[in-house]
Amino acid sequence: MQIPTLEQAEAFMLEAEKRNPTPWANHARFVAKAARAIANVHPRLDPDTAYILGLAHDIGRQEGWSDIKHILDGYKFFMARGFDDAARICLTHSFANGYPDAYSGTWDIQPEEKLFIRQFIQTVPFDDYDRLIQLCDGLALPSGFCLLEVRVVDVMLRHGAGEHITAQIKATLKIKQDFEKEIGVSIYSLLEGVVENTFTFQHVLD
Repeated sequence: MQIPTLEQAEAFMLEAEKRNPTPWANHARFVAKAARAIANVHPRLDPDTAYILGLAHDIGRQEGWSDIKHILDGYKFFMARGFDDAARICLTHSFANGYPDAYSGTWDIQPEEKLFIRQFIQTVPFDDYDRLIQLCDGLALPSGFCLLEVRVVDVMLRHGAGEHITAQIKATLKIKQDFEKEIGVSIYSLLEGVVENTFTFQHVLD
């Protein structure tokens, strides 16, 4: 796969966090840890690859606050460095149901950029790594692992509940079910502190 090495990925994260020192970086680290934990017991996934892609998925956040723009910024960042598969994850992680208009948030990009994302999502078949990061993105808060339902509430409070939110939730739950069938255990049994973090979660209301 065309991805950075573990050392490169961690260096990218450190530099990105310096540029935008907000909770997104800790979220990405927990996504990476969840991805590695699942890959450790999955028959086809490599734990280090899973971890690297988890770190990579939100790297566009280094450009400052944005909505869907962050996935395009991340894509451009990795494509410019020859890491096509890391770039791909930046785009695919936000579309669990494979429907490009299902994004819960603002399309703060140009029309031609929106068209590019739509065409990409509609034409690229999701693989196990795409689905893994889509799942793990829903299992991680900046403070640690959580139930999918808590992460859904967190996202809805920040971005609103778009008309496609139900389809997105169902798609993510289906991914979880499929992975659990593959590995033979509950995803949550692999995530240390998930219960404690779930029930101590407090969203800062504006």
